[in-house]
Amino acid sequence: MKITFLGADRTVTGSCHMLEVNGKKILLDCGMFQGPKIIRDLNQKPFLFNPGEIDAVVLSHAHIDHSGLLPKLVREGFKGKIHCTKVTQELSEILLPDCGHIQESDAETATRKGLRAGKPAVTPLYTADDAFIALKHFVTHDFNEEFEVVPGVKIKFRVAGHILGSAMVKIIVTENGKETTILFTGDIGQPNVPIIDDPYQVTGADFVITESTYGNRVHEVADREQELLTIMKEALAKGGNVIIPAFAVGRTQVMLYYFQKMMSNKLIPQVPIYVDSPMAIKATQVMLFNPEEYDAEAKTIYAKQGNKLIDMPNVTYTETAAESRTINDMPGTKIIISASGMADAGRVLHHLKHNLWRKDSSVVFAGYQAEGSLGYLLTNGAKKVKIMGEEISVAATIYNMTGFSAHSDKNQMLSLFKGMQEQPKAYFIVHGEYDAQTAFADLLRNEMGTTTFIPNYGDDVLIDGTQWKVEESKVVMVEPEIQALRDYLRGFEKNYLLYKARAEQIIIHDGTRFEEIKSKLEKIRKFIDDTLKNL
Repeated sequence: MKITFLGADRTVTGSCHMLEVNGKKILLDCGMFQGPKIIRDLNQKPFLFNPGEIDAVVLSHAHIDHSGLLPKLVREGFKGKIHCTKVTQELSEILLPDCGHIQESDAETATRKGLRAGKPAVTPLYTADDAFIALKHFVTHDFNEEFEVVPGVKIKFRVAGHILGSAMVKIIVTENGKETTILFTGDIGQPNVPIIDDPYQVTGADFVITESTYGNRVHEVADREQELLTIMKEALAKGGNVIIPAFAVGRTQVMLYYFQKMMSNKLIPQVPIYVDSPMAIKATQVMLFNPEEYDAEAKTIYAKQGNKLIDMPNVTYTETAAESRTINDMPGTKIIISASGMADAGRVLHHLKHNLWRKDSSVVFAGYQAEGSLGYLLTNGAKKVKIMGEEISVAATIYNMTGFSAHSDKNQMLSLFKGMQEQPKAYFIVHGEYDAQTAFADLLRNEMGTTTFIPNYGDDVLIDGTQWKVEESKVVMVEPEIQALRDYLRGFEKNYLLYKARAEQIIIHDGTRFEEIKSKLEKIRKFIDDTLKNL
């Protein structure tokens, strides 16, 4: 058996791992690379395998960084089945065509600019039609149901608690008379979040392929509901609008859930609520019609309200752009929930443009804000921002809530693994920035006494029963520039050791110079960070 790591290796995007067993090939996820252009460009590269030779795909959940290249895979020859949970399929029916539309739009824009410069037309990575074709390959399975994807490979989905439908994947491999179990975590959510069940306590596996998004962080302990209540009381008392940039899948639905509880208990006034995102509206419908995935509290509310999880007469779902534009013309205080969560695109920009300059308005962020996004600028105190080419003064109150991550932190992940009855022979650490991966690897080694391995893109792990070994990436053979870069950076590593020794010698002789040296090193680090970000 061989595992080849083909995405989310030393990065948090593009999840894809290939399992070769008994002459068959299975993909665990087939995600899109997202983020800076240098990372996104990986989507344009050919797959490191022939899509027509892939026998099956097992999809952990619907997020685009795990599913987004499935239409490309199908277009380039994949003919097998894509196995997932029922809700993952339903969410993919929303997200993948939307992603196809974005690819078409981006290609159209690039073509328009390129033609003026004498460049050829740009072909989209894939189209919405490609996405619809890919969706025909989906087959669904219940959680805890055992099924065979190819001879000798059985699968069970376990609740991951990340978003609705998200699954950890238990893989039972029989090859050459030997049985090996592998756990692929996908993305693991936090315990004790609204609506969805906590992550399933897995019993163990021979090998674990684990995410490490927050492998070097501990989430701030916070009562999310109480924090939101405090913010909303203050914001609504001002008499202006409350704008909530929210991710369409997960965050929007949680906000509605909390607002229903607060308003039904008369903790905040029952003001109009507008859900202004076509994708969020569709995702909310998926949530409303899948009560089997609710946690105990949500199931109780669902039954009490006559099989309705959200039953709020003051909620309006605005489908069209024309409906969206009228919201800010309506008098009185209102809550507007609109995508995107980082305020870097979508209808929320329209609402921010109309409300940021107002002292009586508020903006509530509830999630990670990537550096450079509008959300990042606002939560870091920007006094003026540019929206749709217009400079807007920031007079509204900006709130940045804590504790609203859809990923487990390092301690929550460690607790899950410590709860296993059977400890693995090794953890293969993926889906994290390298500093998070190394920190999590150290934590697992120190706390569990288990071997860890952080793969590079293209690395292979060969497994025979419970024995394993690594074959280094073949990508360097395909891309000689990668090897040249690694050789060059080894020189940096040697220089670093010399610099470290020299700095330590200075401090030994004169400890008062620590702050001076630290300040100079911080300038160097910032220069390197800024340089790499702008490449």
